[in-house]
Amino acid sequence: MAGGHGCRIATLECSAMKRFLIADDHEAVRLGLRAVLEQRADWEVVAEANDGSKALTAAIESRPHVAIVDFSMPRMTGVEVARRIRDYPLQTEVLIFTVHKSGLLAQQAFEAGARAFLTKSDANRSLLAAVDALLVHKRFCSESCRNELDHGAGGEADRGRGLTPREQLVVKLVAEGYSNKGISAILNLSVKTTEAHRAAAMRKLDVNSTAGLVRYAVRAQLVEA
Repeated sequence: MAGGHGCRIATLECSAMKRFLIADDHEAVRLGLRAVLEQRADWEVVAEANDGSKALTAAIESRPHVAIVDFSMPRMTGVEVARRIRDYPLQTEVLIFTVHKSGLLAQQAFEAGARAFLTKSDANRSLLAAVDALLVHKRFCSESCRNELDHGAGGEADRGRGLTPREQLVVKLVAEGYSNKGISAILNLSVKTTEAHRAAAMRKLDVNSTAGLVRYAVRAQLVEA
């Protein structure tokens, strides 16, 4: 009887644990986030990733309650990861974590299915509040972006509103230096399909060279300069 009671307690304790995924291409950031999150006895980091593709795989495998995902990562943006998690679908809330103070990026994140957008400069005072909001399925937006989000935002990233998610991802990978063949392997597409996405993006962005795509990607903060 006592043993059975102990098992039930252990099961209850296990079920109460909140699981987290941290995805950022900087190890120091991941370590810092882990240290903050695991100060809570019932919070556990169950997976880490250093690029967007690995983040999606880790989310599917570990099914965390919350995924904290950097906006600018190799291979796939945090916004694309959020969109894939939503479409899969997984019962995982996504927090986009970024150095960029941009209401437009916050809006893109929310449209993709993320429920929280937090700038790294606000993390010290707001990270735990953002996570607490996510755990009860409430939206959270970084204070430094809230005004801009409420009043709309223009800028270079606005040019990309006509891009499909796949076209935007192709542009990001072009800016990271991948060839059409390399992009095709990452996205599991034919080279011909990749070329079509690339051509469509160039037409929509009104650029006529790889350099033009790279300039757009940097200015739109799809990649770090």
